[in-house]
Parts: sequence; structure tokens; C-alpha cells
Amino acid sequence: MSKVSVLVVDDASFIRDLVKKCLRNYFPGIRIEDAVNGKKAQSLLAREAFDLVLCDWEMPEMSGLELLTWCRQQDNLRGMPFVMVTSRGDKENVVQAIQAGVSGYVSKPFTNEQLLTKVKQALHKVGKLDTLMNSAPTKMNSAFGNDSLSALTGGKAAPVAAAAAAVNPFAKPAVVAAAAPAAVAAPARGMLNSPPVKAPSAAPAGANRGQGQLRLSSGTQQCVIKALSLKEALLLVKRTDTLPQVLESAVLDMEQGDNAETARLNGYLHAIVAHEQTPDSEWLQLTFRFVDKDPQKLDYISRLIARGTAQKHFVPGA
Repeated sequence: MSKVSVLVVDDASFIRDLVKKCLRNYFPGIRIEDAVNGKKAQSLLAREAFDLVLCDWEMPEMSGLELLTWCRQQDNLRGMPFVMVTSRGDKENVVQAIQAGVSGYVSKPFTNEQLLTKVKQALHKVGKLDTLMNSAPTKMNSAFGNDSLSALTGGKAAPVAAAAAAVNPFAKPAVVAAAAPAAVAAPARGMLNSPPVKAPSAAPAGANRGQGQLRLSSGTQQCVIKALSLKEALLLVKRTDTLPQVLESAVLDMEQGDNAETARLNGYLHAIVAHEQTPDSEWLQLTFRFVDKDPQKLDYISRLIARGTAQKHFVPGA
């Protein structure tokens, strides 16, 4: 029986690894190739047959939308399932992708269940799902943060989580908030119509007034952008019942320009500590490390830094 082949396209290796780990856990017999941008994916699609493409939108050289448009112009690729996996979850972007012929849409950050649901739907439409389901699925951890940690550590979650927090240059002698196991992630909220970006009230003294919105698989949190470099951002968020986790995938939305357009930066939580030096700290301090390689996003971050936005007291990460 021939294997089902999937092409994963994203300029962030962290995201590609998470998607591949999720698919291989659930579909042991699947064949997966990956590409760092639309141009590389185009070359693969021109010489190999794939049953499904899972593709990011914003990438250097060729975007996901450009790749989708090209695929729909090719006779042999016109009916191939093409699912966007992107932080561009606004209604106008979804409509644009649908008009270009997208088969499905997954908004970052996503849970394993959300990704698998779209994959199953896409493969079912072309009669390929039964081929995959004939292989018994392995047990899958449904907590996205824990699975992302496992993808990078081979299952040795606890020691690596502690080590990741230990290298945080902003860490204080306080409790590491993300060391505890996470509950099963709730469906992501606020993806299609995110509320206006605004800073949380009563920010701690000394926090800069840079503001943003952090999207996690468990929901959306307003945040204060305390510091910024080309590699990472230092964020302050109010503590909630559901704690974020080290290595959890996330999206940081920041307003840009006079028109208040939102820049969406993909990344993961590199370290989490209590902001105050008490175990019951009301505020958490998150190190959000960027994974985007898109030159436009890097240029935007550079301009923010040049303007002095949210860089006070900041020591860039290694």
C-alpha cells in the first residue's frame, strides 16, 4: 500500500518540527517532506507527487498565497488539498485564501486536535484518509505546549524545561511558572476577529508602555512589551488560572504605523518567571523568542528598536 505524502511549508523550523511531530504521532505510516518557503516547495511539487500541502502564509521568496495560486494553475495540482497554517486569521485573509482555492485554514497558534481535524477533512475529500487510518494511531498528548516540548527534547520534558528557564537572562530568584504540566488546551479564541490591541490595566511600575496581544492555544492575553531585540521580546502578562508553558508556540500581535495595522510575529515561549519575587506573583515575565525569517517582519522589528520602542533595560538573548 502506497504511503500518503504530505508537504509541510514554513520558514520557521520550530513550526515545521511541531507539525511533523504531530502528524507522525497520529499517523505512523505517513511520509512527510518539508520546505523553508514557497519557492522550495514549488520545486518539490514540480518533481514529486503529494497528497496534501500544509503551508504558512508569510515566507521569504514566495508566500503561501503565491504558492497556492501557482498550484491551482497547474493541471496536476488543481485538486490537491492545500491547507493554510498561519497567524493571518483575520476574516479578510481567510476570504482571500478561499478565493485563491484553499482547502482549509488553521490559525496559529493551534492545538494538535485543530491541526489533525483539518488534515483529516482534507484527506477525506480526496479519498486518502482511510489509507492513513489503517495504521493504528499512537497515543497522543493533546496539550500543545507539552507536545512542542516533546518534539524538541525526545520526551525529556521536565529537565529541559528547567534548563530553558535557567538560561533566561531576565530571570529573578522567583518561582519558574511554567514548570508544572499544562491542562488540555482549550480551543483557541479570537482568531478571526481579534479585539483591538491594548495594554493590560495596572501594569507593574517600571514597565514600558509598548503594548501587544499574545495568542496562545489556550486563549488570548493582553501584554506589555517591556523590551525588544531582533531575536526576542520580553513581555509582562497577568497571571491566570491556566499558566503558559516553556516552548509553547504563540503569536504576538503588535500595532504598527499610524493606521494601527497589526504585525503578527510567530514564536515560542523561551522562558517564564514570576515578575515579583514571590511565588504568588500577579504578573508573569515571558521571554518570547521569534521564529519568523520573513525580511519584512525583521525590518519592522528593526524599526521599532530604532525608535526606542520597548527596549529599556533590555539585554539581548544569546
